[in-house]
Parts: sequence; structure tokens; C-alpha cells
Amino acid sequence: MKTEKVFAERLKDLRMEEKLSVEKLAKNIGVSKAAISRWENGLQIPNIVYLVMIAKYFNVTTDYLCGLED
Repeated sequence: MKTEKVFAERLKDLRMEEKLSVEKLAKNIGVSKAAISRWENGLQIPNIVYLVMIAKYFNVTTDYLCGLED
């Protein structure tokens, strides 16, 4: 499975598990709602800085987010 698709699915799943709106997650990590939407829809992937921020926010590894580990 492509990294973009895995990332998109895992980001959305993590956000939903925490019952966070797109707006709230965007605010918490300092990006636009549109950025979160593009990431969750697999249209774009975040740069390394935001990837690390997302991993820290959800207390997961970047490898997990990218589909390199379960």
C-alpha cells in the first residue's frame, strides 16, 4: 500500500478515535483545516516537521504513520 494512502487512513483514524474535529486538530498542530483535509484524503503528505508534530500529538511513531510498522 502506498505511504500516502496509509498515512491518510491512519491520520483520520487517530483523529476520529480522539473525537477531534478537523478544525481542532488543525489548530492544535498549527496548520489550516484544508491541510488536514488534503492529508486525510491522500492528496498531499505533510512535510517532515508536521509529520513529527502529528506523531508526537497522537503519541505514535512516524513509522506507524507512514505504514512502516503496525
